[in-house]
Amino acid sequence: VLRPDELAALLDRIPATTALELRDRALFELAYACGLRAEELVGLNTGAVVFDAEEVRVLGKGGKTRIVPVGEHALAAITRYLERGRPALDAHTGETALFLSKSGRRLQTSDVRRRLRVWARAAALQGGISPHALRHSFATHLLDGGADLRAIQELLGHSTISTTQIYTRVESARLRSAYRDSHPRA
Repeated sequence: VLRPDELAALLDRIPATTALELRDRALFELAYACGLRAEELVGLNTGAVVFDAEEVRVLGKGGKTRIVPVGEHALAAITRYLERGRPALDAHTGETALFLSKSGRRLQTSDVRRRLRVWARAAALQGGISPHALRHSFATHLLDGGADLRAIQELLGHSTISTTQIYTRVESARLRSAYRDSHPRA
């Protein structure tokens, strides 16, 4: 799990001036803002983001569709990418993918992992940062902020609460620390 300041350093490190940088910034802002899997990111089409409703329609595991709210930072990054980045990458092949490679094809999950490693190194983050680390950070930061575990389950697209409960380990440690620091007879 990345700390919020580490995530900010990672995202802010992507300058978003070239088409590929605009794409990468939008890609990773969206990944963290919505807790999306790499497969879900590369599966998005241009119509998946509903700007007026501030949400994204995601096709998850098992072919299940879920609607996830999108924050303003991710929406702004996607808007910049769609206006300035995607047109420069579009090879006029009729590709409907939201995120395109430099050759105009749909990104693959390996592309997402590779680009994240590049930006993690640029932000001087230690360890193997993966797209799943962004997803795990999303869930942990929501839990730390007081979000209900059931709501996090729905946002992540987990079919059972037991799958989501892995994030309670972090919460339990935080609660033990708060108890130890706050209770007079701890």
